[in-house]
Amino acid sequence: MTQVRAKKHLGQHFLKDMEVARRIAASLPLDGPACVLEIGPGTGVLTQFLLQQPDITLKAVEVDGESVEYLNRTYPQLDVIESDFLKMDLKTLFPDKFFVIGNLPYNISSQIFFKMLENKETIPCLVAMIQKEVAERMASKPGNKTYGILSVLMQAYYSIDYLFTVHEHVFDPPPKVKSAVIRLTRNDVSKIDCNEQLFKTVVKTAFNQRRKQLRNSLKPIIAKDHPIFNDVFFDKRPEQLDVAAFVTLTNQIETALQDKL
Repeated sequence: MTQVRAKKHLGQHFLKDMEVARRIAASLPLDGPACVLEIGPGTGVLTQFLLQQPDITLKAVEVDGESVEYLNRTYPQLDVIESDFLKMDLKTLFPDKFFVIGNLPYNISSQIFFKMLENKETIPCLVAMIQKEVAERMASKPGNKTYGILSVLMQAYYSIDYLFTVHEHVFDPPPKVKSAVIRLTRNDVSKIDCNEQLFKTVVKTAFNQRRKQLRNSLKPIIAKDHPIFNDVFFDKRPEQLDVAAFVTLTNQIETALQDKL
């Protein structure tokens, strides 16, 4: 083993199973030369398999100085950026398209996905190992209890494949939950057919009170006595709406807000 200590405050759980690492690396759908950014390489268990692929130009971002020192020593050919991924200027670092891969820290995985959405035009695909519960939520379809904010916002722009489950014992130290590997592939939607900022607000507001009907959960956006709520559509609960339905809902709300002015 390495001399790098897993740090709890960074959410580090180092992958130690070589076969799992090989499967993750092989899940990137590359059909030619590509730039790839690995998030949180830690001790480089996944990194070594990425470096073996000749078509990949690999960069790695790691916030832990101890891991950075180890990676520079062990993989001198690797371009390691000592930084916090959430604070990086990806548009400057990657002016063209790039793939993302990594064993993501569970405590910031949702924030990583939201940053990915901000850079969706340059990220055609992401392969990541995350908490199983979060993976199920992202891949969930309407009507399921796990379907929520992350499901709708990510599925608006990406196709999501739940690839395989990873058990606790393949990590050091083992986490208290199971993990899963997912793949997000950019769909053909360049821009959803509504006000994107309002779309996010509508989705988040609706799911903040997911058990309530839309006419009740959306009161923070539109007054409860607005005629729009007479439509039977607002009898629904947010988990019943797919992405297209949320786009329609957003357009209805924007029209209602403009009528109010």
